[in-house]
Amino acid sequence: MKRRSVLKALAAVAFVARPAHAAGPGKVKSVEELQKDWKSFLPPGATVPSPGEPMKLSKDEWRKRLPGESYKVLREEGTERAGTSPLNDEKRPGVFACAGCGLPLFTSEMKFESGTGWPSFFTSIPGVFEHKKDFYLIYPRTEYHCIRCGGHHGHLFDDGPPPTGQRWCNNGVALKFIPKEGKA
Repeated sequence: MKRRSVLKALAAVAFVARPAHAAGPGKVKSVEELQKDWKSFLPPGATVPSPGEPMKLSKDEWRKRLPGESYKVLREEGTERAGTSPLNDEKRPGVFACAGCGLPLFTSEMKFESGTGWPSFFTSIPGVFEHKKDFYLIYPRTEYHCIRCGGHHGHLFDDGPPPTGQRWCNNGVALKFIPKEGKA
């Protein structure tokens, strides 16, 4: 239990030190504003799919579409090794989308440094995930999947920073980053 307390404290310190949700000098956006304003993090003219456009492919089609580790995580509920994703260090303004189908899931303002080795977020874009209980490690965890393609992304924990207390712990290989400006 001490480890969880230490992780909570580290996450809170990292979150305060780098306020990802800051809207500018003296103004902090609410979670609702962050969730509503997510499209402002897309590059001008970008088109992205909506959650209401389901994407169903066969196993063979998914294997052709996704690199090996992304396939293992997204289609077989695997987990990438901690600390291996370059997206863990991504700090530019932009949107994190599903690597399987391109559905926007998080913005850069929703991201925080959790110290876990996986990209972590304190909230998500509304309506983009389905949840289910996972008993793989004996105790129940909340697993989340892309609502559009069903791809496994990670687990939701209650040890995140304010303002939500949530930690959406996401596999980096399950994401692609769309920068607001420049190249990915």
